[in-house]
Amino acid sequence: MMISTKGRYALYVMIDLAEHCDGGYIPMKDVAGRQGISLKYLEKILPVLTKNNMIEGVHGKGGGYRLTRHPSDYKVGEILRLMEGSLAPVTCLEHGSEACGKTAECRTLSMWQEVDRMMNDYFDGIAISDLMK
Repeated sequence: MMISTKGRYALYVMIDLAEHCDGGYIPMKDVAGRQGISLKYLEKILPVLTKNNMIEGVHGKGGGYRLTRHPSDYKVGEILRLMEGSLAPVTCLEHGSEACGKTAECRTLSMWQEVDRMMNDYFDGIAISDLMK
């Protein structure tokens, strides 16, 4: 399982917003500059975060984005699953995937299930506040 740029950048955005929050809205150009991410790429990430109530935004003068919750209330796992769709190490463990015809005799299924559990538990145990400076 490889975390995409979209997933990594979403984490960078969330951490940056957490580190620079003062109750106001932070312009995305500021985040883009600090994180070295193009505004065009952020335009793909921000709607997903906004639609899922991770952040809120205001357009116009004095606008920008801010977190909707305290940084300790955001888990890395929820952000990665939102951006990646799944953290499953193999296709047969992805939510909504077709049932594998070899499930009954699969010798590796329990191993993959354990890897899946460990990864999700690990990422769900890390809050955005844990990653702040």
